[in-house]
Amino acid sequence: MSMKSTSIVSLFEDPHNRRSCVYSVVPAVSALFLILFFGAAFISPKYELKCKPDGSEALPEGIVAKTSNLQMRPLWGFPKSDNSSFSLFAIAAGIKQSDLVDKMVTKFLSSNFSVMLFHYDGVVDQWKTFEWCDRVIHVSAANQTKWWFAKRFLHPDIVAEYSYIFLWDEDLGVEDFNPQKYVSIVKSEGLEISQPALDPAKSEVHHQITARSQRSIVHRRTYKPGLCDKNSTAPPCTGWIEMMAPVFSRAAWRCVWYLIQNDLIHAWGLDMQLGYCAQGDRTKNVGVVDAEYVVHYGRPTLGVPEKKTDLLEIGFSPETENITHVMTKTSSHSHKKDPRLEVRRQSFLEFKIFKRRWIQAAKKDNCWIDPYSQSLK
Repeated sequence: MSMKSTSIVSLFEDPHNRRSCVYSVVPAVSALFLILFFGAAFISPKYELKCKPDGSEALPEGIVAKTSNLQMRPLWGFPKSDNSSFSLFAIAAGIKQSDLVDKMVTKFLSSNFSVMLFHYDGVVDQWKTFEWCDRVIHVSAANQTKWWFAKRFLHPDIVAEYSYIFLWDEDLGVEDFNPQKYVSIVKSEGLEISQPALDPAKSEVHHQITARSQRSIVHRRTYKPGLCDKNSTAPPCTGWIEMMAPVFSRAAWRCVWYLIQNDLIHAWGLDMQLGYCAQGDRTKNVGVVDAEYVVHYGRPTLGVPEKKTDLLEIGFSPETENITHVMTKTSSHSHKKDPRLEVRRQSFLEFKIFKRRWIQAAKKDNCWIDPYSQSLK
């Protein structure tokens, strides 16, 4: 054996030398790994892995159009200027309420909104008498609700270019409402989910929190002895709006769309959970705008009651879930089915289903932590 080979063997046989060798090799290997890892990121960015939407993997990244909007385009040529709308106004519209719908659509179009009508009565041609008819999007499906339409035609990727989504009922008066001022207020107040207040002198008010206060621009809670006080942190005392005229920010709507159940078309119970989509503290990011208010006329739409008293007798409270005995009492007056009564019955059944689904989902999802569990207790 040569002298050189003998010296190498003796070097590794010496425990002290072996430890020294290991200690010197480890830092060198670590340094080499770091150079290769970070160097690849800076030297070869074109090989960086990027996530693409499902189904677009076969396309080059720059050609993938991930979002859309509801702006209409000419059949030829290009618009001379960018008249893109920054917010969307969508409304369930029946021809019998055309007087109110006309005023709302006219006001929102003049404020540079995109407008979409959901025709739940299947009537479309009769709207052609209004000069704005060809400037709005019409979607027709007989006997469907606002939430049925919203789930199917307002996917977050379709409305991603809009800062706010107004999803309203048709029985509202907007004489004292300015859409642009409303948007300005919710932006300045940081409201992700909101609604205009109701004029208490002219409106059918179902919940105290929705009534307009003349002493504030926005209010976020209501006070009711024995139920709601300054320490309340849960709906319906705070972090709550009614579902007749909700307004959602882009981020809030992406969450709310997933919350809407595809098969529960009346959306009862949804209002109690909207705060989870408020992008933070629901006691701060959910509110009622007093400075811009509307009138709620309370006109029945889906289903027409046989008698006015039948409609007035039917009540519902999310706190008590007390409706069954009222419906039984009302139904006993006649063997004929009251369409409006059946709608209310279905709404209540859907409320119970939704509530049960929420409880089950919360129990099964081990990765989800309820930020409001203490408030519910």
